[in-house]
Amino acid sequence: MEKVRVGIIGTGFIGNIHAQGLQHCQNAEIVAVASRTPGKAASFAECYGIPHAYEDYRELLRRDDIDGITVAVPNYLHEEIVVAAAEAGKHIMCEKPFARNMREARIMLDAVAKAGVKLVYGEMLCFAPKYVRVKKLISEGALGDVFLVKQSEEHDGPHSPWFWDVEKSGGGVLLDMGCHSIEFARWILDRPKVKSVTAVLGTYVHKERTKGDDHSLCMVEFENGALAVCENSWAKTGGIDDKCAVYGTQGHTSADLIHGNAFMTHSKTGYGYAVEKADTTVGWTFTGFEEEWNYGFPQEMQHFVNVILAKEEPIETGEDGLEVLRIIHAAYQSAGEGRRIDWPYEPPEVEIPIDLWLNPRQ
Repeated sequence: MEKVRVGIIGTGFIGNIHAQGLQHCQNAEIVAVASRTPGKAASFAECYGIPHAYEDYRELLRRDDIDGITVAVPNYLHEEIVVAAAEAGKHIMCEKPFARNMREARIMLDAVAKAGVKLVYGEMLCFAPKYVRVKKLISEGALGDVFLVKQSEEHDGPHSPWFWDVEKSGGGVLLDMGCHSIEFARWILDRPKVKSVTAVLGTYVHKERTKGDDHSLCMVEFENGALAVCENSWAKTGGIDDKCAVYGTQGHTSADLIHGNAFMTHSKTGYGYAVEKADTTVGWTFTGFEEEWNYGFPQEMQHFVNVILAKEEPIETGEDGLEVLRIIHAAYQSAGEGRRIDWPYEPPEVEIPIDLWLNPRQ
């Protein structure tokens, strides 16, 4: 196989990011796109020069000339589409969070295993160039033994209305962006076993829009003694922030994924686009530069292509997605019950993890 032929399911913000990332891959070709929103797939296909567009993703999966698909749809549709794709024999890149709950995630993993297809869990922070360099520093021993990892992603709210509906999303900012911070810490620390999880959550700004948390603080303690502090927000104005800091016995490093790659602009009139989630471009702004590359999306897509070509093994697996979900369940339960959740831990059976916070079982 010289070229991997890919289908994209979903045409929202992340579907666009997938398309842009795949266009950077020399040995990938986007064959088709699917969206259930009338007219959306056709306009998406025209924008990116994709030859085929469908309003029913099952028609895309029936094509023999597609090797793999990317899942860029709302959380509540992940299970249905991943299972269907596996049964159709397609390799899969599934966006974060892996699923809404543990049951859905296990059904997805079982379908992938039964079909014998490959699956990559969509965590782009493990491909962001700055963060990759941080991990290399650690592997070189520059920081000594790492004992603290801090990561945060913050802005003033998600792209699409379904995020605000906890029945569709499964949770608030902890599920939507805390999954980034949690897996970043696991990856940086070479995925040690969890010892405990403690979290504090709140809905501070968007109470009229959602029952979900719009600011979260989660601490994960690992068996090797390291700590991860994961802070995430849908309540921070001024555009997106994405930062990390790593402390070790022999050193410290920090990285600013967004502002560190931007340039300062002052405009009296404003201009078209500054950075993701910025609500104005009047006055002083950080003007983004090659955002997709700095986020790691093209590199993530190339990795997915290389996995299909058997050149690489998945850096991020479905099992990683499942463990992140387990930690998120524990965080919601910790916030709901006001206590630390110790490991070993098996979450209570809930349809959506945020129920463990909204309706705690005292």
